[in-house]
Amino acid sequence: MKPIQHFRLVLLAAFVAFASSATLHAAQPNIIIFLADDLGYADIGANGCKDIPTPNIDSLAKNGVRFTDGYANHPVCSPSRAGLMSGRYQHRFGFEHNSGPERFAADNFGLPRTEPTLAERLKPLGYATGMVGKWHIGFKEGLRPHERGFDYHFGFLSGAHTYLPGKTDNDPLVRNGQPVTDEKEYLTDAFAREAVGFLDRSQGKPFFLYFAFNAVHAPLEATGKYESRFPGISDSKRKTYAGMLSAMDDAIGRVLAKVRELGQEDNTLIFFYSDNGGPTSQTTSRNDPLRGYKGQLFEGGIRVPFLAQWKTKLPPGRTNTQSVMAFDIHATALVAAGGKLPTDRPLDGVDLMPFLLGEKTGAPHDRLFWRAGQQKAARVGDWKLVDARTGAPMLFNLKDDIGEQHDLAAQNPAKLKELQAAYEAWSKEMQPTQWRRQDSRTQGAGKATAQNAPRGGGIETRFQQYDRNKDGKLTPGEFPREGIFKQMDRNADGIVTSDEARMFYSSRPQGGAKEK
Repeated sequence: MKPIQHFRLVLLAAFVAFASSATLHAAQPNIIIFLADDLGYADIGANGCKDIPTPNIDSLAKNGVRFTDGYANHPVCSPSRAGLMSGRYQHRFGFEHNSGPERFAADNFGLPRTEPTLAERLKPLGYATGMVGKWHIGFKEGLRPHERGFDYHFGFLSGAHTYLPGKTDNDPLVRNGQPVTDEKEYLTDAFAREAVGFLDRSQGKPFFLYFAFNAVHAPLEATGKYESRFPGISDSKRKTYAGMLSAMDDAIGRVLAKVRELGQEDNTLIFFYSDNGGPTSQTTSRNDPLRGYKGQLFEGGIRVPFLAQWKTKLPPGRTNTQSVMAFDIHATALVAAGGKLPTDRPLDGVDLMPFLLGEKTGAPHDRLFWRAGQQKAARVGDWKLVDARTGAPMLFNLKDDIGEQHDLAAQNPAKLKELQAAYEAWSKEMQPTQWRRQDSRTQGAGKATAQNAPRGGGIETRFQQYDRNKDGKLTPGEFPREGIFKQMDRNADGIVTSDEARMFYSSRPQGGAKEK
């Protein structure tokens, strides 16, 4: 071949490669996932909130789809986020509990390297990948955001953080793994600044932004700027909560404004949801009309605000009543980006777009499952099994009883057995839990191999001291402090389990941020 011919062929090949790449990028949507922390089902205007306006969040529902039956993968933060990032039931790799603070966490805590994150799947497709906010699925080297597919991360690695600058916190802010010591802004505002900065730097490539708020998680902290918006709220706790939620809505508004400024609004796929339901007694969050709270497998612990917007694809103002779960966001984003669903492992998430566009009939899922320690739940169609560890398993028909007030187990024994069998079949495919949450009071009890060994001075030890008849639960007679007993008894059944006691004490403020 003559040199000139060889040169022309090389030039042609380069042009074809460039054109193909440009065509791919032009077809790929930008992707944004807004993840709220501990937000109640009824805490946004689109779901009925009246006292705290959330116009920017509500705009996603107005311009896209509101899912009435959108679920988190788990009733607490860390496992829920592992399900989102992996696209799978996190139980498949034993991720079933929070970590506790980094300095007390079990050695094996974190999303395993064998489980690719959404960022690790999108980056090879040409995406600029950025994360802002709370990570909570890995502390050790190799498990941090900038090592798991994100080009950029600003935030913190643990489960909670103070919001106000200058306050001492045991878990520092980091930027790509390096401590940040000079932050001067209210944390939600700082996160918005960093998210907008990432979008500015990502022009020329499709971008993936994972904006994982710590709002509205405790500690309850808001600036006067945000609290002053709510002169009509007399409850000081609710007013602070309102300020925190309003700050989060503002942050989302700043990101949406930047997307419009960049001319990318029509080609950006956006999701908004919460990692679990709200812990009402701690923060004034609202889950109504649902029963239960964060940490429980009643609907209030797992059914969450869930919205999607993609202006060139999704018709505006739609309400979808099908059951969907957070891991569906992973699958939907991956397929929209031009990626292929993996064949080397089950990806439990489903691409939602064909169902939303009418290209597929039926429902994305005919059944969904949850497991949180001794708690378990299954939803099969409109029927739901809840085994809350205390008393007999319960059965509800969510179509007629969204508030789970009428236990139908006794009237429908065959249906109860059907759901129990479905749950057991699913559970057999999952892995045992790999660690337990631990903190300064339960240090050393976090590893699954030692999960039943009480340690001196920890919650388990104190629980056993009160549990005089050793039946694994406390009655008012065994625990005479009536006020605390009622707070611990989250489902108001007159009995406190060790998990309820642990949840109560771990949620109590200890100086700065609540440790998780």
